[in-house]
Amino acid sequence: MTASPLDLPMTQIWVYLSGSPLFALIVTLLAYQVGLTIYLKLNRNPLANPVAIAVCGVAGILLLLDMPYATYFEGAQFVHFLLGTATVSLAVPIYRGYTLLKRRIFPLLLALLLGGTVSVTAAVGVASLMGADAAIVGAMIPKSVTAPIAMGVAERIDVSPTLTAVFAVITGIIGASIGSQILNLLGMKAWWQRGFAMGVAAHGIGTSRAFIVHPLAGTYASLAMGMHGVIGALLIPLILPYFRF
Repeated sequence: MTASPLDLPMTQIWVYLSGSPLFALIVTLLAYQVGLTIYLKLNRNPLANPVAIAVCGVAGILLLLDMPYATYFEGAQFVHFLLGTATVSLAVPIYRGYTLLKRRIFPLLLALLLGGTVSVTAAVGVASLMGADAAIVGAMIPKSVTAPIAMGVAERIDVSPTLTAVFAVITGIIGASIGSQILNLLGMKAWWQRGFAMGVAAHGIGTSRAFIVHPLAGTYASLAMGMHGVIGALLIPLILPYFRF
């Protein structure tokens, strides 16, 4: 008869808990809650990004426990599953912003295409100049598209979805943390322009920051994020075969 976890010594109980998929899920949710609490305590300071805090917290715990990523992912896959619904929900901001899109269709599409192109060429170019291997360079290509779609694009172009997700999250965190300061330095004052730029450059994490700054900025950021995801998913796999990185 198998012993109940409650009948085991404390050290063995800890081993039992750390190997449970639910442990990884709880760690993930608690890490984000801690990050969100710190973020709110610091008056929503962009440098105290809750996602960045959660990522650092989870990484620290995994290193401390020497927990393999595969074991962690057994629990984290419950959160990962929600990426599918997040992808589908990108239709909502596009639908809600359709009226706004019709007013400025040409400048927005031009900004989206130029911004997406610059994000890919800059990331790939810098990685190549620094001597990164092909796996890292390839994962940089879809990283500016929102993470759920970026992982799907990565699979289609035969690069690592895991690395792509990491770079996508880092991109969003950096954009949300310093994006407003960069836009201020550039003298950009119109909220729709600021929001659209944030949505293109920093996708979901940047969009959440844009909504905090101003509702119009958030609306255009969500519109940009959705459009960037759809257009990127269509164009990147089609255009990539014509280029050598």
